[in-house]
Amino acid sequence: MVDDKLTSDGFDGCGIDERGSELLKIRRNKLAELKKSGKDPFVITKFERTHCAAQILENFETLEGQEVCLAGRIMSWRDMGKASFLDLSDGGFRIQLYFKLDNIGQEGFENLQNWDIGDIAGVKGEVFRTKRGEISIKVFVCELLSKSLLPLPEKFHGIRDVDLRYRQRYVDLIMNPAVKEVFLVRSKVIREIRGFLDTRGFLEVETPVLQTIAGGANARPFVTHHNALNLDIFLRIALELHLKRLIVGGFDKVYELGRVFRNEGISVRHNPEFTMLELYEAYTNYEGMMKLTEELIRAVAIKVCGTTKISYGEWQLDLAEPFARLSMSDAVKKYAGVDFEEIKSLEMAREIAKKHNIDCKENDQVGNILNLFFEEYVEKKLISPTFIIHHPVEISPLAKRCAGNPNLTERFELFVVGREHANAFSELNDPIDQRERFLAQLRLRQQGDAEANLPDEDFVTALEYGMPPTGGLGIGIDRLVMLLTNSESIRDVLFFPTMKPVGVNNEEMCSMEGNNA
Repeated sequence: MVDDKLTSDGFDGCGIDERGSELLKIRRNKLAELKKSGKDPFVITKFERTHCAAQILENFETLEGQEVCLAGRIMSWRDMGKASFLDLSDGGFRIQLYFKLDNIGQEGFENLQNWDIGDIAGVKGEVFRTKRGEISIKVFVCELLSKSLLPLPEKFHGIRDVDLRYRQRYVDLIMNPAVKEVFLVRSKVIREIRGFLDTRGFLEVETPVLQTIAGGANARPFVTHHNALNLDIFLRIALELHLKRLIVGGFDKVYELGRVFRNEGISVRHNPEFTMLELYEAYTNYEGMMKLTEELIRAVAIKVCGTTKISYGEWQLDLAEPFARLSMSDAVKKYAGVDFEEIKSLEMAREIAKKHNIDCKENDQVGNILNLFFEEYVEKKLISPTFIIHHPVEISPLAKRCAGNPNLTERFELFVVGREHANAFSELNDPIDQRERFLAQLRLRQQGDAEANLPDEDFVTALEYGMPPTGGLGIGIDRLVMLLTNSESIRDVLFFPTMKPVGVNNEEMCSMEGNNA
């Protein structure tokens, strides 16, 4: 019979071979024996714990010699005849358990023969330190609380298939402590953002996820159907328009942290559902939002990382340094050598785009072409935090125009390590201008642009009642967590990223970076 009590007996995540099938049989046979002897672990409903592993490890001097109860998952097993040493994982910490025949009795020791690596157990015992200096628990009472019917992956290699790591995140979390740390950081980031905004007088609110009009961004929505109303509705693509309605209603500072959904490609920086922070503040503008963005990111980094100096890939960044500012046209002039200030017509813009192999759509205007140059030549060059300001009005249907140049808007995007991390503007509060821009977006949609904004007449009505000068900001939480944890892919910071079903070719989803940058 195959011995399943090894520290490296599991699968590598690539399937179950003949030996693996034998291990599955062994574990199910052990479960059958447990049930036969009246020790079915799955009928147990609770276990009273007095301590967790972290408390014992951190407070050994106080707890030495005391009796404790703790529980967790068995991660390794060293059998030494009449004694066994097991490592118990509890809340990300491991502690050694010492089982001896004289301490747990013959029956208890025999029961251990039906335990396996991966099982969840509860123990009562005395805290002590071994001759080798390792803090341990001398077990007197033990109870199996859950049986692991599948062996864990081989500990030295873990799950080798990265795709499988994302599909079976539960196993990934068991085997890779560093993965769990990323998600602890994610939780801290969200908590610190809330604390930062709450202390500045912002009110956290909730707005509808299901919307009859998908607005607030240029994006393709997911469509669903409400049976009772017999109405097609959308999963929201942004939080913006409902939050600005609250500004109209008299809430001067509001924010929401929530999921948004965009029916677009998947890449290392895109997932169809992601977490967005959007906030709006009355009586300020995009300059105020730049100041707030810089302060917020810096404060979160200090709280979460303990420093403003962070590493991302090959780059070293110091978030304490003032973020650079550069207009979109100046950025294109700097990195592409094309001066859009000298371009006086759409024909000139198209001709220059052709010379630079920029693929324009039939409906693209000069502002759209400027943005195409920016995406092609500039984005990847913006490593240190940089505010790109003064976007063309064609790509900014909800932003206020610049007073000195109506073709540009008071808008910025924050780029770090070649990726957009924030988007903000002085909010358009002119209902006449807003209606005209919605109609322009509608014409684009009718001409085949599935990402153009849908007109929201009720939002225009809200503006007609009067919205004060307002600054708005959106920050992608997932990308911020990627930055602060040095994570290469957005899948590394999502517990359960969107995946194709098993058996379906997943290569298309993982190679769409160029379609959705």
